[in-house]
Amino acid sequence: MSRYDDVMARKGEIMKKALGIDYTRFETGGIAFDYEGMMNEAGYTLEEIRAIQTETGVGNTPLLELRNLTRFARLTASEGKGARIFLKDEAANPSGSFKARRASVSVYHAKKLGFRSVIAATSGNYGAAVASQAAMRGLDCIIVQECYDSTGKGQPEIIEKARKCEAYGAEVVQLSVGPELFYVFLQLLEETGAFNASLYTPFGIAGVESLGWELAEQVRDRIGRNPDAVVITNAGGGNLTGTARGLIKAGSGETNIIGVSVNLAGLHMASDGQFNRKSFTTGHTGFGVPFSTWPDRSDVPRSAGRPLRYMDRYVTVNQGEVFWATEALARLEGLERGPAGNISLAAAIGLAREMDEDQILVVQETEYTGAGKHIQSQLSFARDNGIEIRFGDPADEVPGESIVLPENPGMIRPRTLDLDGLRSSLIRKATEGRGPATIRDEDIRFLIEETRSDEAFVRKALRLKRN
Repeated sequence: MSRYDDVMARKGEIMKKALGIDYTRFETGGIAFDYEGMMNEAGYTLEEIRAIQTETGVGNTPLLELRNLTRFARLTASEGKGARIFLKDEAANPSGSFKARRASVSVYHAKKLGFRSVIAATSGNYGAAVASQAAMRGLDCIIVQECYDSTGKGQPEIIEKARKCEAYGAEVVQLSVGPELFYVFLQLLEETGAFNASLYTPFGIAGVESLGWELAEQVRDRIGRNPDAVVITNAGGGNLTGTARGLIKAGSGETNIIGVSVNLAGLHMASDGQFNRKSFTTGHTGFGVPFSTWPDRSDVPRSAGRPLRYMDRYVTVNQGEVFWATEALARLEGLERGPAGNISLAAAIGLAREMDEDQILVVQETEYTGAGKHIQSQLSFARDNGIEIRFGDPADEVPGESIVLPENPGMIRPRTLDLDGLRSSLIRKATEGRGPATIRDEDIRFLIEETRSDEAFVRKALRLKRN
């Protein structure tokens, strides 16, 4: 057996030691598992989580009304349309993104269990968040980052995030795109005895619940009622899952939850040749769709991020629309924020035009910007990689070939994905290789919860008749 095969064969054992969670306790032996039981494994109430986050300056971020962008959206809306757009400014967190909420609970729990170091595998803002929280809690930190293609060329956004991690004192291990990321991650967990500060543990998702709770409370304080809709960037599913759970706990369960991803259809995220032909390293369909239809592809046995349980609608926007929204936010509202944090903002500009003008639409996050994350460096990198950049209709954009910035805001048109198709895909993947006789009633109930559907929908997807 090769060293690679040996390590991968022991991933369950390595993960259990690095997390302190025995995931087998939540399994039923079939398709179903005890999701809420696993979430309770975090062991912290929402009040305790908010207290943990307050210790390190996480949370209590401002809710800002984007009056100028609202007026701008109404210019291309029908009479009486154009919802009021609000923005939850998560860039105010210590590391500059909502990921500080996820990291805060994981790092706190690691210290509570007696670990002396934490490790996270991420090329995004989460690495900076873990490094920041580890510095505050006095723990060592290693960030494993998928950074380069085989020619040694790295995206400016990823390199910027490595700089930020190192500024907090973390060691950054940079790898080329491909399967070595998880292998090296497992090796380091075993060799160092560090805590796995994964994005997808109950600790991480529970940390985001405070965002949903705060958002609902702030809108009620300002407007006197719950928001009508919250638009949330969807990648691995933890952002949407945690925010939605927090909204529910705050008594805002009727709020419409809209997921949004950047359309990168046709690009393969693990392809060496295509790795640098995209301008967004997260928040895109290359993560959002596969993680929605099969959440357990993550670095833990069962992911706590399960977006189809909470999503009411799923839309996509194009890269050019996000870059346009980033510049509009700076010029019209005086807020310079990183493009990846404006994915949901781009969707909101289009979605607001569909809603009545007295309705409240909340953009759930922003993120910090920096030299590598700035729109100009990202567009320059795209141009250097042969991507055509022009103004026109974003609908004509071809991922990996062009970035088309809208000639006017009326061209920002979020495109709705088929949620029922995604739900059916999840059901098929969950039951792959299983005959009808092996699918039990508890599995049916689990799939109903997983897809936020009903028994008739699940049975139709499985082509099962009711007994």
